[in-house]
Amino acid sequence: MITLKNETLTATIATKGAELQQLIHQHTGINYMWSGDARYWGKYSPVLFPVVGGLIDDTYVYKGQRYQLPRHGFARDKEFTVEQATETEAVFTLRDDDETKKVYPFAFVLKLHYRLKDNSIYCSYEVYNPADEVLLFSIGAHPAFAVPLVNELIYSDYYLEFNKAEELQRWKLLNGLIAATAETVAINGNRLMLQPSLFYEDAIVLKQLKSNCITLASDKNKHGLHFYFDDFPFFGIWAARDAPFVCLEPWCGIADGIHHNQQLNEKEGINQLAPGAFFSKTWHVQCF
Repeated sequence: MITLKNETLTATIATKGAELQQLIHQHTGINYMWSGDARYWGKYSPVLFPVVGGLIDDTYVYKGQRYQLPRHGFARDKEFTVEQATETEAVFTLRDDDETKKVYPFAFVLKLHYRLKDNSIYCSYEVYNPADEVLLFSIGAHPAFAVPLVNELIYSDYYLEFNKAEELQRWKLLNGLIAATAETVAINGNRLMLQPSLFYEDAIVLKQLKSNCITLASDKNKHGLHFYFDDFPFFGIWAARDAPFVCLEPWCGIADGIHHNQQLNEKEGINQLAPGAFFSKTWHVQCF
């Protein structure tokens, strides 16, 4: 376990999955992350790699060979190496090995870089292709934030506010796969009011949001967070049934569509990284 600390925040990150598990504001004592209660969902902020979401029959095809991967891939359950650690920054690295090659026949270097600055934590995903063939992958975030953040409030006191006007089109999940059509999600101005029932049919999956910031807040309390993300073409919002958290999930990748042909190179949202090339995306949380 690695702990980062500055004058405002303390962050705790596990080496398994390079998973952010606590984000505590030192002046208020608020832990902005979900508690990890396994009765609902025993994770905190898994990285989704090398796939985001589910595959048809947990299977994909590459160069005529069939491979199996679980939903969201394997990185979240792997032990990362700590390559750098200072008081306010840490870099965690995962590389391909004999075990990963059995289910994912690519060479890769995946780094998660965490950094504290003032009242914010930054998380960067960095992928390097060390091979002489194109690397096919998806990657995404899955951080779960506590709702409510303070004991005197309840779940429905909170809302998600988009920083640009949105017409939310939800791509429903059918047994973990993306449906062929979308449906509109009711939104009050720029605010999506939180209710447990929003997630009774799995995640809210969105494509090509105009916004690059979503705020979790309540009109009944001054504390909340701004969640910033840039250049992520897909976004998921999710909570386990009746659980006291909400996940804000920017993705570079998406679950298989119900009619997908299982060919990895034709998968919606798949990233193609040239030999010797780097990929980088960053999200960050500003606590208030």
